[in-house]
Amino acid sequence: MLALQRANDVEIASVSMGDESIESILSKEWLLTNDRGSYASSTIVGCNTRRYHGLLVGSVNPPANRVMALANCLEMVILGDKVVNLSTFEFSEKFAPKGFSYMKRFRRDTGVHFDYHVDKTGITKTVYLLRDANTVMLTYDFASVSEPCEFVLRPFVGLRDFHSLQRAYAPLGSKCVADGVLVRHDVPGNCELLLRCPGARFEKDQQWWFNFVYRRDRERGQACSEDLWTPGFFKCHVESRTEIVFWASLVGCNGHEEPIEIDCDTVRRDLRTHQREVITAAKAKDEQYGKLCLAAGQFVARREASGNGEVTVLAGFPWFADWGRDAFIALPGLLLSTGRLEQAKAVLTTFAGAVDEGMIPNRFDDRSEAAHFNSVDASLWFINAAFQYLDATGDTRTFTQRLLPTIRWIIDSYQAGTRYGIVADGDGLIMAGDENTQLTWMDAKHEGVAYTPRHGKAVEVNALWHNALCLLAQFYTGRNVENAERYRTMADKVGASFCKLFWNEQSGHLNDSIKPDGSVDSSLRANQIFAVSLPFSPPLSPEQRSSIVSVVERELLTPYGLRTLNVQHNDYIGTYLGPQEQRDQAYHQGTVWAYLIGPFVEAYLRVNEFSRKSKKQAAEFIRPLLEHLTKEACLGSVSEIFDGDAPHGPRGCIAQAWSVAELLRAYQLVTS
Repeated sequence: MLALQRANDVEIASVSMGDESIESILSKEWLLTNDRGSYASSTIVGCNTRRYHGLLVGSVNPPANRVMALANCLEMVILGDKVVNLSTFEFSEKFAPKGFSYMKRFRRDTGVHFDYHVDKTGITKTVYLLRDANTVMLTYDFASVSEPCEFVLRPFVGLRDFHSLQRAYAPLGSKCVADGVLVRHDVPGNCELLLRCPGARFEKDQQWWFNFVYRRDRERGQACSEDLWTPGFFKCHVESRTEIVFWASLVGCNGHEEPIEIDCDTVRRDLRTHQREVITAAKAKDEQYGKLCLAAGQFVARREASGNGEVTVLAGFPWFADWGRDAFIALPGLLLSTGRLEQAKAVLTTFAGAVDEGMIPNRFDDRSEAAHFNSVDASLWFINAAFQYLDATGDTRTFTQRLLPTIRWIIDSYQAGTRYGIVADGDGLIMAGDENTQLTWMDAKHEGVAYTPRHGKAVEVNALWHNALCLLAQFYTGRNVENAERYRTMADKVGASFCKLFWNEQSGHLNDSIKPDGSVDSSLRANQIFAVSLPFSPPLSPEQRSSIVSVVERELLTPYGLRTLNVQHNDYIGTYLGPQEQRDQAYHQGTVWAYLIGPFVEAYLRVNEFSRKSKKQAAEFIRPLLEHLTKEACLGSVSEIFDGDAPHGPRGCIAQAWSVAELLRAYQLVTS
């Protein structure tokens, strides 16, 4: 098992500033999350480059209704007549101040650490996000003090929905209270932000600061400037080594949350203990696997919207909530591979409890308790994950009492017909949707335009359907002869129809979809890989399976996952940048998805019979993503997508659940 020092956190990433340009530095980000779905995130010099960046983005109704509460802080050290700013902000075409010039190193473990050197004074700023509260703790450790100095901290407040931007007309105000400063947004029902800095003197100095620029939003064609409000500043005198602590807490959310009383050592100890527990549960035998397990844990949160405090999986940070498809593709890697079996059960039962008309929710709303059911494959991924849970745990009681009824409801509903025209056709294959719906994971649509129309019979949907029927037939074998025969007969029919309709002899790969009128979309897409990687693949010949994997490797594999469309196709788009319409058009038309490395590696190993040589080659396939985990983009996590064109710049969410999960699962496959 990975050895852990009792006194130290496990270091996930470390960056020395060196001679890197500010542009290179700002491309590296960090993320801290907690059990509520709250988070803190910025760049490694603390300069916010997205509207979603902030030192405290709290979840009002876990894991939804997130509020960007504390955006950033201006931190100054006054040495005699010299004023040194540790902060870095970007305004129109300039940085002011330029605190990055004093920064020597960034480190990420249970918190994030910024090491500064000012003359002969060494200062380490650390950000810790409490695990079960909308509270962030910032510490400033003056490790070496060459001469007496003053430290000034000015907090900048957002108190806005995390998708929006703040403007100077927002009705923000503050008042001093016994243990700090209470900031409120003068709109009924809003939360308040309590700011505390014990031992420091607060001086009221209310100001608006205008036009902070967020460069990543600008790249995405979005509004990219914001005004932020500050109630004043905290100031304290420093003569010798000391630690200054600043707290920010969302309070009054839904009328019930109060600030918690806790000390710094307790926070550090709790975070360190949790880190050890994650690694221990996963039985991590090497450092790389330990880091992957810690990355996986960031996506697990409580869902309190229903009032039952269930567990869920957040699809990605900073902007996604919980999505059914993502949760169940990710669950085997995030939870089963890491030994978090109780949480896996809780996620499965959470979604099973929300089933409606034989469908698992595609997603829960980020602002309300509503569930959305616009997915054909989420329910089938649920079935696959439920059986993998049974296989990993042997928990037949939970499976038969709480999951199997939902599984059978899904199968019966898909067979007879449910929402969005989802129904088994005469050949046994699943049809779904029409020209106005996007029900598969390739669901990009803008102003009524569907960029990847896949209505009818989609290849991965029917591979999943066949897999689900086979899993049920296997389960009932030896338990119920009639049911076993029923599902086996259905699976045989689906398997035969699948091979007949989807195999493209001329191209040596699978067609992507069959339209309702019988026309074939033979586009070379990554979706076909699931027909080889799933536990029960359709009955293709060994030669056909090998051909599929070879074509995908040759035409779609990149260092960071699989392209969604081959480069030679007329619809291929190699970069994911620009305004919403432009990005949506590129989303599944060549953009690389990191999570697809998992099914590809599994398919590759399957057709090569898990030979030592194939594992060695598969290890090379995942090496760039393992380096990405700790060296670029969001340090300690894996990006959602990458450009289809080299050098395959990271795009989309900075941390994506299924990207981490499938990389973790692939790592486990090649090292076992």
